[in-house]
Amino acid sequence: MGEILVGTCSWTDRALVGSGWYPPGRRDAEGRLRYYAERFPVVEVDSAYYALPGARNCRLWAERTPEGFVFDVKAFSLLTGHPTRPAAMPDGLPAEPRDPKVLDEVWARFTEDIEPLRAAGRLGSVLFQFPPWVRPGRRAGQFLRECAERTVGWPVSVEFRHPGWWRAEWADATRALLTRYDMAAVAVDMTQTLPGSVPPVTTVTSPRLSVVRFHGRSGAWGSGSKEDRFRHDYREAELAEWLPRLRDLAGRVDELHVLFNNCCGTAAVRAAETMQELLGDTDRGSRARPSVQATDDEAGAPPSRARDGANAATSAPSPAAPADTQSAGAQPSRKDAGES
Repeated sequence: MGEILVGTCSWTDRALVGSGWYPPGRRDAEGRLRYYAERFPVVEVDSAYYALPGARNCRLWAERTPEGFVFDVKAFSLLTGHPTRPAAMPDGLPAEPRDPKVLDEVWARFTEDIEPLRAAGRLGSVLFQFPPWVRPGRRAGQFLRECAERTVGWPVSVEFRHPGWWRAEWADATRALLTRYDMAAVAVDMTQTLPGSVPPVTTVTSPRLSVVRFHGRSGAWGSGSKEDRFRHDYREAELAEWLPRLRDLAGRVDELHVLFNNCCGTAAVRAAETMQELLGDTDRGSRARPSVQATDDEAGAPPSRARDGANAATSAPSPAAPADTQSAGAQPSRKDAGES
């Protein structure tokens, strides 16, 4: 059985920092990360979605955490088709993802920034969270192919926010597409009462990794303030429902990341602590993991990773393939833009 690593989607969230969870003497940037890493073996760098993480930050994060600790870095917003604040762009570049030169430069910066984590064997995954207006279809398939070509050798996980990817008419094609590129499918826990609710499908598309993100079960998902969208205190019974599925996933992959995104105050860290207790000491994944060095010829990306997959998600009936992109307004930042 693969290791199960449990953590949260941020250690720098303002509500967490202000909650008192970090004790006196551990409240500076270094102290917070070291304190967090004493309790959990994985964390998501959600702030990288809002601003490029910076190579210096990534180097310090690797230095301040113990052997075996890993970071799941969320891809910068421009790389997943989300609106991007002009102030977040490097060197005054326009926030224009359709400009090939801009896109190439941002990819290069992001790659350079996370390299210290890759070189130290601390890069658990790069999370590509695609917005709800990215629907299954030919253009979306091409988009994923381009991502695969730029991330060969990386551990990559993919979360779709449009529920159509995992509905019956598309699920097989979605699974085939992610498997072709050795990208780990992200399962989600969220409310199932809304039209845009993503079903909690647990499928394995990469033998090395599976990821489950717990977003909370707020009925205000997709609307309202950050607190409204993510406010949820998981009850033990709600977490226990997932234990059979988590153990099943862990039995089919080298490593399973279980991450809590209900980042309101201490809700996420408390849920993560409870999940660790439910899984038991033997499943916590607190053991040191082998170093995963990043080299050009590293195993982990099969030969088909970046080949001929653009149409793998286009085999469902054509009526289920509406236009896969549309414009959207800027979204406010939910987490801090990172810290060193």
